[in-house]
Amino acid sequence: MKTWDIFCRVVDNYGDIGVSWRLARQLANEHQLAVRLWVDELAALQHIWPATKLEQQQQLAGVTVCVWSKEFQVDYIADVVIEAFACHIPESYIAAMLLVKPSPIWLNVEYLSAESWVEDCHQLSSINPQNGLRKTFYFPGFSEKTGGLLRERDLFMQRNRFMVSTARAAFLTRIGAPDSHENRVIISLFSYENTAIASLLLAWSESPVAVLCLVPAGKALVSVNRFFNAGLQVGDGCTRGALRLQVIPFLTQVDYDHLLWACDINFVRGEDSFVRAQWAAKPCLWHIYPQEDEAHLVKLKAFLEKYTYGADSELASLINQLSLAWNQGADCSQLWANLFSRYADWREHSQVWCKNLGSAPDLAANLVLFCQKIL
Repeated sequence: MKTWDIFCRVVDNYGDIGVSWRLARQLANEHQLAVRLWVDELAALQHIWPATKLEQQQQLAGVTVCVWSKEFQVDYIADVVIEAFACHIPESYIAAMLLVKPSPIWLNVEYLSAESWVEDCHQLSSINPQNGLRKTFYFPGFSEKTGGLLRERDLFMQRNRFMVSTARAAFLTRIGAPDSHENRVIISLFSYENTAIASLLLAWSESPVAVLCLVPAGKALVSVNRFFNAGLQVGDGCTRGALRLQVIPFLTQVDYDHLLWACDINFVRGEDSFVRAQWAAKPCLWHIYPQEDEAHLVKLKAFLEKYTYGADSELASLINQLSLAWNQGADCSQLWANLFSRYADWREHSQVWCKNLGSAPDLAANLVLFCQKIL
Protein backbone atom coordinates (compact mmCIF):
# COMPACT_ATOMS: atom_id res chain seq x y z
CA MET A 1 0.00 0.00 0.00
CA LYS A 2 2.91 2.31 -0.73
CA THR A 3 1.72 3.80 -4.02
CA TRP A 4 -1.41 5.92 -4.44
CA ASP A 5 -2.92 7.47 -7.57
CA ILE A 6 -5.43 10.32 -7.25
CA PHE A 7 -7.43 11.36 -10.32
CA CYS A 8 -8.99 14.83 -10.46
CA ARG A 9 -11.01 16.62 -13.12
CA VAL A 10 -11.36 20.37 -12.70
CA VAL A 11 -15.10 20.80 -13.16
CA ASP A 12 -15.63 24.36 -11.97
CA ASN A 13 -13.67 26.89 -9.93
CA TYR A 14 -11.02 25.39 -7.62
CA GLY A 15 -12.86 23.10 -5.21
CA ASP A 16 -12.04 19.81 -6.94
CA ILE A 17 -8.35 20.51 -7.39
CA GLY A 18 -8.12 22.22 -4.00
CA VAL A 19 -9.35 19.16 -2.11
CA SER A 20 -7.37 16.72 -4.26
CA TRP A 21 -4.15 18.68 -3.88
CA ARG A 22 -4.47 18.97 -0.10
CA LEU A 23 -5.17 15.24 0.17
CA ALA A 24 -2.23 14.34 -2.07
CA ARG A 25 0.20 16.50 -0.10
CA GLN A 26 -0.95 15.15 3.23
CA LEU A 27 -0.73 11.52 2.17
CA ALA A 28 2.79 12.08 0.83
CA ASN A 29 4.18 14.22 3.63
CA GLU A 30 2.49 12.79 6.73
CA HIS A 31 2.12 9.15 5.71
CA GLN A 32 5.25 8.78 3.56
CA LEU A 33 3.35 7.40 0.58
CA ALA A 34 4.31 7.64 -3.08
CA VAL A 35 1.47 9.76 -4.45
CA ARG A 36 0.70 10.67 -8.05
CA LEU A 37 -1.92 13.32 -8.73
CA TRP A 38 -3.44 13.10 -12.21
CA VAL A 39 -5.13 16.38 -13.12
CA ASP A 40 -6.63 17.49 -16.42
CA GLU A 41 -6.08 21.23 -15.94
CA LEU A 42 -2.68 22.26 -14.59
CA ALA A 43 -3.54 25.95 -14.80
CA ALA A 44 -6.09 25.49 -12.00
CA LEU A 45 -3.45 23.93 -9.76
CA GLN A 46 -1.05 26.72 -10.67
CA HIS A 47 -3.52 29.29 -9.29
CA ILE A 48 -3.47 27.76 -5.82
CA TRP A 49 0.14 26.46 -5.95
CA PRO A 50 2.24 28.89 -8.03
CA ALA A 51 5.30 26.60 -8.15
CA THR A 52 3.35 24.44 -10.62
CA LYS A 53 4.83 24.36 -14.12
CA LEU A 54 2.90 23.52 -17.27
CA GLU A 55 4.75 20.25 -17.75
CA GLN A 56 3.59 16.69 -18.32
CA GLN A 57 5.13 15.46 -15.08
CA GLN A 58 6.78 17.20 -12.13
CA GLN A 59 7.55 16.87 -8.44
CA LEU A 60 5.69 19.32 -6.20
CA ALA A 61 5.69 19.28 -2.40
CA GLY A 62 6.51 15.57 -2.33
CA VAL A 63 3.82 14.67 -4.88
CA THR A 64 4.29 13.55 -8.48
CA VAL A 65 1.90 15.68 -10.52
CA CYS A 66 0.95 14.30 -13.95
CA VAL A 67 -1.21 15.68 -16.74
CA TRP A 68 -4.36 13.63 -17.33
CA SER A 69 -4.57 14.01 -21.09
CA LYS A 70 -6.56 12.29 -23.83
CA GLU A 71 -3.41 10.36 -24.72
CA PHE A 72 -3.32 8.88 -21.22
CA GLN A 73 -0.51 6.42 -20.53
CA VAL A 74 0.73 4.93 -17.30
CA ASP A 75 3.76 2.81 -16.44
CA TYR A 76 2.38 1.16 -13.30
CA ILE A 77 -0.88 0.72 -11.40
CA ALA A 78 -0.93 2.07 -7.85
CA ASP A 79 -1.83 0.00 -4.80
CA VAL A 80 -4.62 2.49 -3.99
CA VAL A 81 -6.57 4.33 -6.69
CA ILE A 82 -8.75 7.32 -5.83
CA GLU A 83 -11.15 8.96 -8.23
CA ALA A 84 -12.01 12.30 -6.69
CA PHE A 85 -15.70 13.19 -6.89
CA ALA A 86 -16.67 10.38 -9.29
CA CYS A 87 -14.46 11.73 -12.06
CA HIS A 88 -14.31 8.32 -13.86
CA ILE A 89 -10.73 7.17 -14.29
CA PRO A 90 -9.47 6.28 -17.81
CA GLU A 91 -10.66 3.03 -19.36
CA SER A 92 -7.08 2.10 -20.17
CA TYR A 93 -6.19 2.41 -16.49
CA ILE A 94 -9.14 0.20 -15.52
CA ALA A 95 -8.05 -2.38 -18.10
CA ALA A 96 -4.56 -2.39 -16.59
CA MET A 97 -6.04 -2.77 -13.10
CA LEU A 98 -7.56 -6.09 -14.21
CA LEU A 99 -4.08 -7.48 -14.80
CA VAL A 100 -2.88 -6.72 -11.28
CA LYS A 101 -3.24 -9.37 -8.56
CA PRO A 102 -4.38 -8.69 -5.94
CA SER A 103 -6.57 -5.95 -7.36
CA PRO A 104 -5.81 -2.36 -6.30
CA ILE A 105 -8.02 -0.73 -3.69
CA TRP A 106 -10.34 1.51 -5.69
CA LEU A 107 -12.00 4.41 -3.85
CA ASN A 108 -14.38 7.12 -4.96
CA VAL A 109 -13.85 10.01 -2.52
CA GLU A 110 -17.10 11.92 -2.73
CA TYR A 111 -18.20 15.50 -2.13
CA LEU A 112 -18.61 16.67 1.44
CA SER A 113 -22.11 16.68 2.89
CA ALA A 114 -23.68 16.71 6.34
CA GLU A 115 -26.84 14.97 5.13
CA SER A 116 -27.87 11.90 7.14
CA TRP A 117 -27.81 9.51 4.16
CA VAL A 118 -24.04 9.99 3.87
CA GLU A 119 -23.47 7.97 7.04
CA ASP A 120 -25.42 5.06 5.55
CA CYS A 121 -23.52 5.13 2.24
CA HIS A 122 -20.03 5.68 3.64
CA GLN A 123 -17.71 2.74 2.81
CA LEU A 124 -20.34 0.93 0.75
CA SER A 125 -18.89 -1.02 -2.17
CA SER A 126 -20.11 -2.04 -5.58
CA ILE A 127 -18.71 -4.67 -7.91
CA ASN A 128 -18.67 -3.90 -11.60
CA PRO A 129 -20.54 -6.79 -13.28
CA GLN A 130 -18.46 -6.45 -16.45
CA ASN A 131 -14.98 -6.66 -14.96
CA GLY A 132 -15.44 -7.75 -11.35
CA LEU A 133 -13.53 -4.81 -9.87
CA ARG A 134 -14.73 -3.51 -6.54
CA LYS A 135 -15.15 0.23 -5.94
CA THR A 136 -15.76 1.67 -2.47
CA PHE A 137 -17.54 4.97 -1.89
CA TYR A 138 -15.84 7.10 0.73
CA PHE A 139 -17.58 10.15 2.13
CA PRO A 140 -15.95 13.01 4.03
CA GLY A 141 -18.19 14.30 6.79
CA PHE A 142 -18.75 15.80 10.21
CA SER A 143 -19.38 12.67 12.29
CA GLU A 144 -17.51 9.56 13.37
CA LYS A 145 -19.68 7.55 10.95
CA THR A 146 -18.04 9.30 7.97
CA GLY A 147 -14.49 9.74 6.71
CA GLY A 148 -13.86 13.03 8.51
CA LEU A 149 -12.32 16.22 7.14
CA LEU A 150 -8.91 17.10 5.74
CA ARG A 151 -6.70 18.49 8.50
CA GLU A 152 -2.91 18.49 8.71
CA ARG A 153 -1.34 17.29 11.95
CA ASP A 154 0.22 20.62 12.82
CA LEU A 155 -2.52 22.90 11.47
CA PHE A 156 -3.73 24.19 14.83
CA MET A 157 -0.17 24.78 16.00
CA GLN A 158 0.53 26.82 12.86
CA ARG A 159 -2.70 28.79 13.32
CA ASN A 160 -2.05 29.59 16.97
CA ARG A 161 1.53 30.64 16.29
CA PHE A 162 0.33 32.93 13.50
CA MET A 163 -2.22 34.61 15.75
CA VAL A 164 0.13 35.41 18.65
CA SER A 165 3.07 36.63 16.58
CA THR A 166 3.69 39.59 14.29
CA ALA A 167 2.87 37.34 11.34
CA ARG A 168 -0.77 38.45 11.19
CA ALA A 169 0.03 42.15 10.77
CA ALA A 170 2.82 41.37 8.31
CA PHE A 171 0.49 39.20 6.24
CA LEU A 172 -2.24 41.83 6.08
CA THR A 173 0.29 44.41 4.95
CA ARG A 174 1.67 42.04 2.29
CA ILE A 175 -1.71 41.39 0.67
CA GLY A 176 -2.51 45.11 0.53
CA ALA A 177 -4.79 45.63 3.53
CA PRO A 178 -4.78 49.26 4.70
CA ASP A 179 -2.50 50.09 7.63
CA SER A 180 -5.45 51.38 9.63
CA HIS A 181 -6.97 47.92 10.11
CA GLU A 182 -6.26 47.68 13.83
CA ASN A 183 -9.57 49.02 15.15
CA ARG A 184 -11.80 47.53 12.49
CA VAL A 185 -13.78 44.32 12.20
CA ILE A 186 -12.03 42.48 9.39
CA ILE A 187 -14.21 40.39 7.07
CA SER A 188 -13.11 38.25 4.14
CA LEU A 189 -15.63 37.94 1.31
CA PHE A 190 -14.97 34.91 -0.91
CA SER A 191 -18.17 33.89 -2.65
CA TYR A 192 -19.85 33.34 -5.97
CA GLU A 193 -21.80 36.18 -7.57
CA ASN A 194 -24.65 36.97 -5.22
CA THR A 195 -27.33 39.65 -5.26
CA ALA A 196 -27.23 39.61 -1.45
CA ILE A 197 -23.74 41.16 -1.48
CA ALA A 198 -25.21 44.62 -2.03
CA SER A 199 -27.31 44.42 1.15
CA LEU A 200 -24.27 43.33 3.18
CA LEU A 201 -22.09 46.12 1.82
CA LEU A 202 -24.84 48.60 2.67
CA ALA A 203 -25.11 47.22 6.21
CA TRP A 204 -21.35 47.43 6.69
CA SER A 205 -21.24 51.00 5.37
CA GLU A 206 -23.89 51.98 7.96
CA SER A 207 -22.33 49.91 10.75
CA PRO A 208 -21.66 51.49 14.15
CA VAL A 209 -18.34 49.60 14.04
CA ALA A 210 -15.69 50.25 11.39
CA VAL A 211 -15.46 47.38 8.90
CA LEU A 212 -12.59 46.33 6.64
CA CYS A 213 -13.77 43.94 3.92
CA LEU A 214 -11.09 42.02 2.00
CA VAL A 215 -12.28 40.63 -1.34
CA PRO A 216 -10.00 38.19 -3.20
CA ALA A 217 -10.10 38.61 -6.97
CA GLY A 218 -12.83 36.37 -8.32
CA LYS A 219 -16.56 36.00 -8.88
CA ALA A 220 -17.71 38.10 -5.92
CA LEU A 221 -16.00 41.14 -7.41
CA VAL A 222 -18.69 41.37 -10.09
CA SER A 223 -21.36 41.96 -7.45
CA VAL A 224 -19.07 44.31 -5.50
CA ASN A 225 -18.41 46.48 -8.54
CA ARG A 226 -22.10 46.60 -9.30
CA PHE A 227 -22.77 47.98 -5.81
CA PHE A 228 -20.06 50.64 -6.03
CA ASN A 229 -20.70 51.31 -9.72
CA ALA A 230 -16.97 50.91 -10.18
CA GLY A 231 -14.38 48.74 -11.88
CA LEU A 232 -12.32 47.75 -8.88
CA GLN A 233 -9.37 45.46 -9.54
CA VAL A 234 -6.62 43.91 -7.42
CA GLY A 235 -4.97 46.63 -5.36
CA ASP A 236 -7.94 48.99 -5.54
CA GLY A 237 -9.89 50.12 -2.53
CA CYS A 238 -13.12 51.96 -1.89
CA THR A 239 -14.62 53.64 1.18
CA ARG A 240 -18.26 54.25 1.97
CA GLY A 241 -19.33 55.28 5.45
CA ALA A 242 -17.92 52.85 8.02
CA LEU A 243 -16.84 50.42 5.30
CA ARG A 244 -13.40 50.19 3.77
CA LEU A 245 -13.27 47.58 1.00
CA GLN A 246 -9.98 46.34 -0.44
CA VAL A 247 -9.53 44.01 -3.41
CA ILE A 248 -6.68 41.58 -2.76
CA PRO A 249 -5.03 39.02 -5.07
CA PHE A 250 -6.40 35.51 -5.52
CA LEU A 251 -4.45 33.65 -2.85
CA THR A 252 -2.50 30.41 -2.75
CA GLN A 253 -3.77 27.67 -0.45
CA VAL A 254 -1.21 28.58 2.21
CA ASP A 255 -2.02 32.29 2.10
CA TYR A 256 -5.75 31.61 2.08
CA ASP A 257 -5.39 29.84 5.41
CA HIS A 258 -3.58 32.93 6.66
CA LEU A 259 -6.44 35.14 5.44
CA LEU A 260 -9.00 33.05 7.32
CA TRP A 261 -6.90 33.23 10.49
CA ALA A 262 -6.32 36.98 10.14
CA CYS A 263 -9.97 37.93 9.72
CA ASP A 264 -12.69 38.17 12.36
CA ILE A 265 -15.47 36.80 10.13
CA ASN A 266 -15.14 34.79 6.92
CA PHE A 267 -17.52 34.37 4.01
CA VAL A 268 -16.48 31.23 2.13
CA ARG A 269 -17.68 29.24 -0.83
CA GLY A 270 -17.54 25.74 -2.28
CA GLU A 271 -15.92 22.93 -0.32
CA ASP A 272 -12.20 23.52 0.17
CA SER A 273 -12.44 27.05 1.61
CA PHE A 274 -15.48 25.98 3.61
CA VAL A 275 -13.53 23.26 5.44
CA ARG A 276 -10.56 25.55 6.03
CA ALA A 277 -12.90 28.11 7.59
CA GLN A 278 -13.96 25.52 10.18
CA TRP A 279 -10.32 25.11 11.24
CA ALA A 280 -9.85 28.88 11.54
CA ALA A 281 -12.22 28.77 14.56
CA LYS A 282 -13.79 32.04 13.42
CA PRO A 283 -17.43 32.87 12.63
CA CYS A 284 -18.11 32.01 9.01
CA LEU A 285 -20.94 31.95 6.48
CA TRP A 286 -20.98 29.43 3.66
CA HIS A 287 -22.02 30.27 0.11
CA ILE A 288 -22.79 26.78 -1.12
CA TYR A 289 -22.57 26.06 -4.84
CA PRO A 290 -26.08 26.64 -6.28
CA GLN A 291 -27.84 23.60 -7.73
CA GLU A 292 -31.05 23.10 -9.66
CA ASP A 293 -34.30 22.81 -7.71
CA GLU A 294 -32.49 24.37 -4.74
CA ALA A 295 -31.00 21.01 -3.80
CA HIS A 296 -28.07 22.90 -2.30
CA LEU A 297 -30.35 24.35 0.38
CA VAL A 298 -31.07 20.84 1.67
CA LYS A 299 -27.32 20.33 1.99
CA LEU A 300 -26.93 23.71 3.68
CA LYS A 301 -29.69 23.03 6.22
CA ALA A 302 -28.15 19.65 7.07
CA PHE A 303 -24.86 21.37 7.86
CA LEU A 304 -26.50 24.16 9.85
CA GLU A 305 -28.28 21.58 12.00
CA LYS A 306 -24.92 20.14 13.01
CA TYR A 307 -23.11 23.48 13.19
CA THR A 308 -25.63 25.17 15.49
CA TYR A 309 -25.96 22.19 17.84
CA GLY A 310 -25.07 23.38 21.33
CA ALA A 311 -25.72 27.06 20.55
CA ASP A 312 -28.56 28.77 22.40
CA SER A 313 -31.83 28.88 20.48
CA GLU A 314 -31.57 32.58 19.58
CA LEU A 315 -28.02 32.33 18.25
CA ALA A 316 -28.87 29.18 16.30
CA SER A 317 -31.91 30.90 14.78
CA LEU A 318 -29.92 33.99 13.79
CA ILE A 319 -27.20 31.90 12.12
CA ASN A 320 -29.83 29.91 10.24
CA GLN A 321 -31.76 32.96 9.09
CA LEU A 322 -28.75 34.82 7.75
CA SER A 323 -27.25 31.70 6.13
CA LEU A 324 -30.45 30.94 4.25
CA ALA A 325 -31.00 34.55 3.18
CA TRP A 326 -27.38 34.79 2.01
CA ASN A 327 -27.73 31.63 -0.09
CA GLN A 328 -31.04 32.75 -1.58
CA GLY A 329 -29.79 36.17 -2.62
CA ALA A 330 -32.17 37.94 -0.26
CA ASP A 331 -31.77 41.20 1.66
CA CYS A 332 -29.36 40.46 4.52
CA SER A 333 -29.06 43.93 6.10
CA GLN A 334 -31.19 43.46 9.21
CA LEU A 335 -30.31 39.80 9.58
CA TRP A 336 -26.63 40.73 9.59
CA ALA A 337 -27.19 43.38 12.27
CA ASN A 338 -29.12 40.88 14.39
CA LEU A 339 -26.42 38.24 14.23
CA PHE A 340 -23.52 40.66 14.62
CA SER A 341 -25.07 41.87 17.87
CA ARG A 342 -24.24 38.37 19.15
CA TYR A 343 -20.73 38.38 17.69
CA ALA A 344 -18.94 37.40 20.92
CA ASP A 345 -21.20 34.38 21.36
CA TRP A 346 -20.89 33.47 17.69
CA ARG A 347 -17.10 33.59 17.98
CA GLU A 348 -17.11 31.40 21.09
CA HIS A 349 -19.43 28.91 19.43
CA SER A 350 -17.09 28.75 16.41
CA GLN A 351 -14.17 27.94 18.68
CA VAL A 352 -16.08 25.15 20.41
CA TRP A 353 -17.22 23.78 17.05
CA CYS A 354 -13.64 23.72 15.77
CA LYS A 355 -12.36 22.03 18.93
CA ASN A 356 -15.01 19.31 18.73
CA LEU A 357 -14.37 18.67 15.03
CA GLY A 358 -10.63 18.62 15.64
CA SER A 359 -10.92 15.86 18.24
CA ALA A 360 -11.82 13.35 15.49
CA PRO A 361 -9.32 11.66 13.13
CA ASP A 362 -8.74 13.48 9.84
CA LEU A 363 -9.75 12.29 6.37
CA ALA A 364 -6.25 11.33 5.18
CA ALA A 365 -5.53 9.29 8.31
CA ASN A 366 -8.91 7.58 8.04
CA LEU A 367 -8.26 6.67 4.40
CA VAL A 368 -4.90 5.13 5.24
CA LEU A 369 -6.36 3.15 8.14
CA PHE A 370 -9.26 1.95 5.99
CA CYS A 371 -6.89 0.65 3.32
CA GLN A 372 -4.69 -1.04 5.91
CA LYS A 373 -7.74 -2.89 7.27
CA ILE A 374 -8.66 -4.09 3.78
CA LEU A 375 -5.17 -5.49 3.30
